[in-house]
Amino acid sequence: MIFLAGRDRYTQRTLLRDVHDRLTNQPGCEEVRYRPSRRRPRYVIADVDPTTFLSDSYDAATARLEIRFWYPAGVDHEYYRINWVEPDRNLMLGFHQDADHPDLGPCHIQLNHEDTPVDRHKATFLDAHPLAVLDDRLQQFPPALDAIHWKNGAPSLTTWPV
Repeated sequence: MIFLAGRDRYTQRTLLRDVHDRLTNQPGCEEVRYRPSRRRPRYVIADVDPTTFLSDSYDAATARLEIRFWYPAGVDHEYYRINWVEPDRNLMLGFHQDADHPDLGPCHIQLNHEDTPVDRHKATFLDAHPLAVLDDRLQQFPPALDAIHWKNGAPSLTTWPV
């Protein structure tokens, strides 16, 4: 059992259950589930109706949210990956708070296309409860998705307001 520091007996399992409940009540999120299983959750996955989720028309008919929080030893904040995935366009846009790109600081936004990173930009580090972070990041997806520019079939995220 992993306890998240500063979160008074808040376990990873409890956090993922709360993330699951939050997405179940999010307009546009359908079929919210755990991966690999409810007994051993590591991720929460939700199928998304983009038009309902974004409250606007959108080019993709379907999308998916993939959310993972974890707390590595020796770090005083949670790590997370909150990803918007469009399987039909092989596109992923995600907010990642981890140690993968120290040049960008503790948090970045990343755009992948055809399983290859296309752009990364520094994103604001949010020192808040994980559910507050999730709410903030979910609200940032509409402008982040609007910031994607397509040219000759290739996406880019040329700018991102940190």
